[in-house]
Amino acid sequence: MSLYTAYLEEIETRKGEGLHPKPIDDGALVAELIAQIEDTANEHREDSLNFFIYNTLPGTTSAAGVKAAFLKKIILGEATVAEITPDFAFELLSHMKGGPSIEVLLDLALGDDAEIAGQAADVLKTQVFLYEADMERLAAAYKDGNAIAKDILDSYAKAEFFTKLPEVDEEVKVVTYIAAEGDISTDLLSPGNQAHSRSDRELHGKCMISPEAQKEIQDLQEQHPDARVMLIAEKGTMGVGSSRMSGVNNVALWTGKKASPYVPFVNFAPVVAGTNGISPIFLTTVGVTGGIGLDLKNWVKKLDENGKPVLDAEGNPVLEQKYSVETGKVLTINTKEKKLYDETGAELVDVSSAFTPQKVEFMKAGSSYAVVFGKKLQTFAAETLGVEAPAVYAPSKEVTVADQGLTAVEKIFNANAVGVEKGKVLHAGSDVRVKVNIVGSQDTTGLMTSQELEAMAATTISPTVDAAYQSGCHTASVWDKKAQANIPRLMKFMNDFGLITARDPKGEYHAMTDVIHKVLNDITVSDWDIIIGGDSHTRMSKGVAFGADSGTVALALATGEATMPIPESVKVTFKGQMADHMDFRDVVHATQAQMLKQCGDNVFQGRIIEVHIGTLLADQAFTFTDWTAEMKAKASICISNDETLIGSLELAKGRIQTMIDKGMDNEAKTLQGLIDKADKRIAEIRSGEKPALTPDANAKYFAEVVVDLDLIDEPMIADPDVNNADPSRRYTHDTIRPVSYYGGDKKVDLGFVGSCMVHKGDIKIVAQMLKNLEEANGKVEFKAPLVVAAPTYNIIDELKEEGDWDILQKYSGFEFDDLFPKANARTEYENILYLERPGCNLCMGNQEKAAKGDTVLATSTRLFQGRVVEDSAEKKGESLLASTPVVVLSAILGRTPNSDEYKAAVKGINLTKFAPPQEVPGTSRSVHF
Repeated sequence: MSLYTAYLEEIETRKGEGLHPKPIDDGALVAELIAQIEDTANEHREDSLNFFIYNTLPGTTSAAGVKAAFLKKIILGEATVAEITPDFAFELLSHMKGGPSIEVLLDLALGDDAEIAGQAADVLKTQVFLYEADMERLAAAYKDGNAIAKDILDSYAKAEFFTKLPEVDEEVKVVTYIAAEGDISTDLLSPGNQAHSRSDRELHGKCMISPEAQKEIQDLQEQHPDARVMLIAEKGTMGVGSSRMSGVNNVALWTGKKASPYVPFVNFAPVVAGTNGISPIFLTTVGVTGGIGLDLKNWVKKLDENGKPVLDAEGNPVLEQKYSVETGKVLTINTKEKKLYDETGAELVDVSSAFTPQKVEFMKAGSSYAVVFGKKLQTFAAETLGVEAPAVYAPSKEVTVADQGLTAVEKIFNANAVGVEKGKVLHAGSDVRVKVNIVGSQDTTGLMTSQELEAMAATTISPTVDAAYQSGCHTASVWDKKAQANIPRLMKFMNDFGLITARDPKGEYHAMTDVIHKVLNDITVSDWDIIIGGDSHTRMSKGVAFGADSGTVALALATGEATMPIPESVKVTFKGQMADHMDFRDVVHATQAQMLKQCGDNVFQGRIIEVHIGTLLADQAFTFTDWTAEMKAKASICISNDETLIGSLELAKGRIQTMIDKGMDNEAKTLQGLIDKADKRIAEIRSGEKPALTPDANAKYFAEVVVDLDLIDEPMIADPDVNNADPSRRYTHDTIRPVSYYGGDKKVDLGFVGSCMVHKGDIKIVAQMLKNLEEANGKVEFKAPLVVAAPTYNIIDELKEEGDWDILQKYSGFEFDDLFPKANARTEYENILYLERPGCNLCMGNQEKAAKGDTVLATSTRLFQGRVVEDSAEKKGESLLASTPVVVLSAILGRTPNSDEYKAAVKGINLTKFAPPQEVPGTSRSVHF
């Protein structure tokens, strides 16, 4: 069977699913198309021509390589296709975004035919995705006296690829669509359980919100053909939980503009909004697509005569509607005045934050990374020509405050800044290009990252990146046909690109399914590092880490850089003493609760949380930094003391060595390089040359929160509050309740100990609780299922060595087997202990899930609607979050425990302890605690 015949069969299958032909990325198939195009009598010629022109993916796909080579033959007259003139061939090349198309254009521009060279040069002047090899060809030709090369470089030095683009429309007419009330998680826009289809954009688009919502959006478009549909989170924040490029892709697919007539299902420039704006990491993704993200402020707190918020019976602020954005309202965004107007022309709200000079550039260029590549290309051209590059792009905002110290994040950004005048010190609010040290790609967004890399014509990882890792954790639970088709292909691409991969394409080492954040936490070996990861929980306890969309991850891999403002910081310190029966997870919950009580509003949102945790090793401290994603923080920084940081780095070295011993290092010896870097950092700390990172004493913070450990007397639960009368209060992380609130009688249908929030100590707590209960009662019986998924294999290995795994095996009704992984997702659970494969498991919600309508008590981070558990017809699903001992006890009891039951169950168990340092120990070389 020919590839074309197989493609026709696939087309028929997709047609039955209401889908168009899948875009082609296979060069061998394109070669068959070309053969049929050249055979003028071929019965498939017309279809082949359409597939070649309109359905072949650009960038560095093998399909793009074959297409570009054939277009070159047409331009040179070596092949003739009546429907593709040489001029049209140039137009098709201009839409192929780098890679083979740039190579072809350079061949033609630097060739002997003057007319063709001039046409090729005109096309090249519009392109920005050039890499070192392309630039070197141009520079060499220029030095050899080639006039065309000089002409192209002149254009690049003036950044004509940007300046000649149309300006952003002064007025953007929109019609409103309320996607949901309350915070909108990216799961609504791109459900986790549909992660397998993310790289198939048309198919994945079918899962956005609901078929009914998609029809309503189409109806609005028909009714208002001159307006763009604006998706709104009413009384909430848009895009909480994760960056999820697939979510923005889906919104763009249904409401955005077509990027190219020759590239199917790739749209850009979506418009999204929220009463409380856009979640920071999601807003970055909106910028990647050149979109608009508005902070509507259409609901405000009702104030009393003293100017204080009026509270309802539950102590929540009462909201008043300032103006309506109900579905179907026609509004106008004025991008110059930066205001939102209603149909009568009345001003509704200032939206200046959506139209900073940098964001407007993203909109003009069609994406943020077109701007990044453009700046790099302009700099190269100017340096090659020996001229001053004209100021084309908006100057980076530089904020310097005299006599003001630096927060920890300001120090890291200044240390890693690129293109900043030497000696200049920048404070929060500055726009900065920074070097990225560590990059992480996870398996349900990795396929999109690989597509982005192909689209931007990148073929190898930037040499300035210390290390990058491709995980397999989000698809670890079930090795189904979808995973078998997608994951090996992803691992091969990333391995070839230069990443350390969880799965070896050659099959020489054991397939790892370790949770990505845990691996990144281990391979981050400096407190001065900047980390970019394709997941919202990219929050390390060393350095500063930012969750990012698949496009930003691709950009970091390709260029070794990221561009963003330096965020403001909120300082979190601790006082008092932690009670023996409390677990550190309760300190995390208490931070959220006490912050809201002290500040009234969530001051963490969009900012860095600088947590002065001091004495906890990286594994335990990660529980706090990981949670900050749910506080809607931009990122977090953990301030450790010297000896603790050294301990964390030694722990990281051991874990990295284990990866090397498994055979995971590459030819570049990336992992060994990390161990060497860790040794260097340890030596700097021990010698006093460069102590552990601390802020300056006179640093300025947006707010300071002091967590009183003395106030934490009983375990706390983060409750999705699914039945709150106010929809905006549901599924947020703001409802933190003591376990006594539930009276010891809230039914629990399933317990889950796992996700990136747990560490080795948590699994040891499970084992010790089982031992204690067995000793007290003779045996342990579960009245609800308990799912336990260790985050990494090394934790399991260590538990086996220390004797804790035996008791877990004894009470398990299921234990994972890597030789025979599950091929089907679990739909029902018995009242037993399940020992699941390391990975995300229930927290991700893309494979395993609780039964619909269940109440799940979990150690994970996700309480979004439909994530861990979906609603049933009779009952809303609930995902409540608590510490490991609370979850284990609740599964055994089949209900939430009361405070006395909890205290009895944890007696004698070594819970995760924390005490803020009271004084500087003699061994310390750091002045700050």
